[in-house]
Amino acid sequence: MAGSMEDQLLQLLADTQLPAEGPRKQAELHLQQAQTNPAFPNSLSAIASHSSVSPEVRLSALTVLRGFVQKNWSGEAEDGPAIPIADATKVQLRAQLLELATSGDADRKIKSSARYASAWSYCLCLNAWTNASCNSYVVSKIANVDFPDQWPSLLPQILHIIPNANDAQLHGALKVLSDLVDDSLSEDQFFSVARDIVKVVYDVAVNENRISILRALAVSVFRGCFDILDMVKDEHGAEVKGFADEILKAWSPFFMDVLKKALPERPKGGDEGYESGRNDAPDMWRGVIALKLQVVKTLMKIRSVFPQLLLPQSPVLFSATWNELSLLQRSYQDLYVDNDEQGRLEDADGLPYTLDFLVLEELDFFSSCLRAPPVQKELEAQLQANGGISGTPWVIDVMKLAVSYAQIPKEEEDLWDIDVNLFIAEETSVTANYTPRTGCGDLLIKLGEWLHQGALDGLLAYTRVLFSADHQKDATWRTREAALFLLTQLMNDFLDVDKTVAPEVAGAYLDLVEYAINRADEPLLRARGYLVAGVLVQSIPDVALGLLDRTIKAVNGDETEVVRVAAIKALQGFIRARTVPADRQVPIIASISEFLYAKDLTDLEDCEDLLITLVETLAAAIEIDCRITISGDSGVLDLLFVLAKHGASNFQLIMLVTETFQIIVEALQGPEAYTALCGKVLPSLTGAFDVGNMTSDDPLVEVIPYPTKFLGFDANGYFSLQQNYLQSSLRMAQSHFLPDTLLLFYRN
Repeated sequence: MAGSMEDQLLQLLADTQLPAEGPRKQAELHLQQAQTNPAFPNSLSAIASHSSVSPEVRLSALTVLRGFVQKNWSGEAEDGPAIPIADATKVQLRAQLLELATSGDADRKIKSSARYASAWSYCLCLNAWTNASCNSYVVSKIANVDFPDQWPSLLPQILHIIPNANDAQLHGALKVLSDLVDDSLSEDQFFSVARDIVKVVYDVAVNENRISILRALAVSVFRGCFDILDMVKDEHGAEVKGFADEILKAWSPFFMDVLKKALPERPKGGDEGYESGRNDAPDMWRGVIALKLQVVKTLMKIRSVFPQLLLPQSPVLFSATWNELSLLQRSYQDLYVDNDEQGRLEDADGLPYTLDFLVLEELDFFSSCLRAPPVQKELEAQLQANGGISGTPWVIDVMKLAVSYAQIPKEEEDLWDIDVNLFIAEETSVTANYTPRTGCGDLLIKLGEWLHQGALDGLLAYTRVLFSADHQKDATWRTREAALFLLTQLMNDFLDVDKTVAPEVAGAYLDLVEYAINRADEPLLRARGYLVAGVLVQSIPDVALGLLDRTIKAVNGDETEVVRVAAIKALQGFIRARTVPADRQVPIIASISEFLYAKDLTDLEDCEDLLITLVETLAAAIEIDCRITISGDSGVLDLLFVLAKHGASNFQLIMLVTETFQIIVEALQGPEAYTALCGKVLPSLTGAFDVGNMTSDDPLVEVIPYPTKFLGFDANGYFSLQQNYLQSSLRMAQSHFLPDTLLLFYRN
């Protein structure tokens, strides 16, 4: 390799990897300054292409070039002026980089490093394709600007390379093609080459001589085509639907073959690294999972864009998916329930390849097929032939499947033991972590929408089996908890849509609840028992007070925090059911107070979901009789303020506190009650303002104006709040820049 510019850059790139900070920083500075040299990008490209250069330096050159192209290629930089690139240089770079992206370079070190590189530091990882990913990323950035006007030959070149490419070339070409389909092809451009694209990726996907991960990437490109079809189907309905129908007929046998394809033997122990030869166990295991995943995701995409196309095949697809899920249960149990194997993993190309992802996608597709009319017609015929829910095998089989995948993963169990906020976040469905467990909950909800009471009957039948004495050895606390978890999801959905639940069915679960909350060595089953109790009582007219009293006692009496928090959450259900007598109001509030003050309150600021649950339960308890706020020394308002103070950064929590104050103000009729309320509230408020004046850091100062705006007028609309508080409020509102609407309120 010749040329002084390349020699200089070679040395600078090598120096950026020195451990000594001084020389490294100096090299970085010189690289920045060298960018204005017209030979800079071509020199980097030459360095990245040359096999005699060390992989680390080649990777460094490629990474720097990627940043340079991203910032300057279009001529419009977001942060400062762009460095102009000559047209001749661009022509040369396009050719060099496409060659690099689709080359047969088999240098594993540089391939394994590229994806995990930052500007000046590098981490070797085990992935044979990542250098091509890095190269294709640069090509895609150029294509976004230049294709097709300045680079019309790009797509024909890619389509020409793919059929006869080796694995490394194929990977780079598929990555560039994927990015073109996703980001660069217009609707008109796509339709002019749609059949060519579909044909070339089909040939890769069905070729069993190709490794599975590349076949998966080809299916991913095919799925991307349906995003474009989705955008134009309204304007060109008949043509688009005809094209989709044509290509689906060709692809359907392949999809079915992949769904039915058995997974290879799972690699054991230390053999699970991704870097492996074409016949190695990890590559085969993860590659087949990735391929199956892309097929299922593609079927889901087709169903969402053209729901009618898959209807004739839906019973066969439903059966194949069900069979696959049944076969995967043991592996899933071993990996994620009995052990805490890492899941939710994707490769450098964004292709998921772990079993939990496959199970999740197949559960979603299973639920989707369940709603297809041909599937429901067939299943309903079996219901009628067997005389109803209880005698129909498929109902129990679905429940078995759902319970199996709804078991608490070992990883989550360990996390909940450390942080109870994560437990309550899942329970209140505010977590973004959609898992097979939550997917099974959705499956039961879909069954409930179709079978209504029958879904509860079927779940009850299988749950009784799990809790029966005959199955004490076969069933575990995890499967019992999973069955009750599914009940929670189904019952909550019924309550949300005001769907009636037969009291006898809800009552039949109470014995199971009693069993659960008495399991001394199984805290998560106990917690589930209390949560189920809080849901069931909302569908049972009369419940013995003993269950309520046990729930109140568990708030502070149970040795495990997750059970205590579950009991707090469950109390909301008892109160909504209006089964709580007035004499239990004080014990409920006292239990919340004891729970709260037993904790380090500063830790609560990072536990927003727990704080919201505490406020919701406290607010529900106050609504039993709002006079509790002005009677004796209940301290309920102080408790509410403490929760508001530590959750001041959470808008939902502040709105809950505000709504609670509004309910209290509207409930307390008459000047005496209203004056008493102001007398309870004002000491806390003025104290907070005084502290805020001195320290400017009391969070309560920011919170107070929202709930206490309702104290400006009594229940009959008469102005009543003491003038000194209003003046203090106005001063603090001005100094803390509270919303203009509140400032206007205080001034008025």
